[in-house]
Amino acid sequence: MRKLKLDELNRVSVEEFKEQEKLPIVIVLDNVRSMNNIGSIFRTSDAFALEGIYLCGISAQPPHREIEKTALGATQSVDWFYFESTQEAVKDLHEEGYEVLAIEQAENSMMLQNFRPEKDKKYALIFGNEVNGVDDEVMKMVDGCIEIPQFGTKHSFNIVVSMGIVGWDFYSKMKLY
Repeated sequence: MRKLKLDELNRVSVEEFKEQEKLPIVIVLDNVRSMNNIGSIFRTSDAFALEGIYLCGISAQPPHREIEKTALGATQSVDWFYFESTQEAVKDLHEEGYEVLAIEQAENSMMLQNFRPEKDKKYALIFGNEVNGVDDEVMKMVDGCIEIPQFGTKHSFNIVVSMGIVGWDFYSKMKLY
């Protein structure tokens, strides 16, 4: 077995990426403090060809050297918008017809494996602050909550790991099956 070289990967250009069909998912970052996490979420959003990212509150915005360390250029391909508050972003998303879902451990959450996204629906997925999770006031505004099952001694995943798990789950359910 041989690893493929970069020129064998047939990656699209930024211009081609901007024109291609996107998975109708917006990632909402609710006061995410780590610029490395933000950059990694840009990179993962690019990989799954997601519609965009809403950066809210204290979440840093490109261009920034610390975001680019992990984004590796994905800040140029993935559309993003900034909102002073996550509540403002959720209001905007509801007006645009998105189903807004928190990714959080909460009462009446649905386990990820049981959630079936509809192929013709638009979704906004909120990922919360690394310490406090999704803000309580934001939780009052969401249409539902999805929880990633966990089986170890720790009570949470890193936000980037969570976004990768949920991103792949949505992509596979909406595009592959």
